[in-house]
Amino acid sequence: MNNVFGTDQLRFWEENGYIVLQNAVPMENLTAAVDAIWSFLEIDPSNPENWYSQPPRREPSCTKNPNSPISEYGMVEIYQHQALWDNRQYPRIHQAFSEVWKTEKLWVTLNRANMKPPSRPQNPEWNHPGMIHWDLDTSQHPIPFGVQGVLYLTDTAENQGGFQCVPGFHRTFYEWVKSQPADRNPKAPDLNGLEVKSIAGQAGDLIIWHRLLAHGNGHNTSTQPRLAQYISMFPISLEIENNIPLLKQERSDRIEAWRQRRPTSGWPGDPRDWEHHNCQTAQLTPLGRKLLGLDMWK
Repeated sequence: MNNVFGTDQLRFWEENGYIVLQNAVPMENLTAAVDAIWSFLEIDPSNPENWYSQPPRREPSCTKNPNSPISEYGMVEIYQHQALWDNRQYPRIHQAFSEVWKTEKLWVTLNRANMKPPSRPQNPEWNHPGMIHWDLDTSQHPIPFGVQGVLYLTDTAENQGGFQCVPGFHRTFYEWVKSQPADRNPKAPDLNGLEVKSIAGQAGDLIIWHRLLAHGNGHNTSTQPRLAQYISMFPISLEIENNIPLLKQERSDRIEAWRQRRPTSGWPGDPRDWEHHNCQTAQLTPLGRKLLGLDMWK
């Protein structure tokens, strides 16, 4: 496959810490993923009142509405649906991550989706203002390179609660952190002096960002829900590749989660176990088998 990113896009990536691939998957893939999310949530998308029918689970303690399949951030606990796998194993998605990592030998994260309804006074439980964080402990030394990604399933305006970040923070982090107190929160920055930008996008846009980029999803003050799927890829680390028992265990956990239509360990999961009871094990292409770990890259 030909490269999907040009020189200007890669220069933008180096400068800003994120890159956008348009038309990452076909429209039918987007429609299928959106339908899967609504079915999973047992929500009628044509009825705006129904968007709020699932009470959100409060994270991270999950003590409020612990049996809900969706969090206050809009995180939907769907992991192994065929529609999600069709996007993960789409060649253009893999090519984008291959160009960022400079290798095609990747595994895909078995991440979830997002549905964030608009804020409104009669549903204060859904008035989440958005957040900025890191998905790693930034006090560790050294901080290994990594990326994350999100696929916009529908057109998403700046005020629709989509991806937001502090552009370029991956370049200034190490200088910035010198000015921070020793007891700073290593998972969320003090935003004083930092500019957060909401990244609007079209259905089919894939955003890949540097893991040091402080990021999150925003406050949905629009009239439409935000719908997205989190997708990322990573090479098997040398620590795992050189540790055969660990490699076998990680592969086994991923394959079993796929077969059982359940999340891998560490994810909140769906207390209803909806995918396990209502879905067939996703069909994988030859590329998808490698991205899961069912077949190994040569």
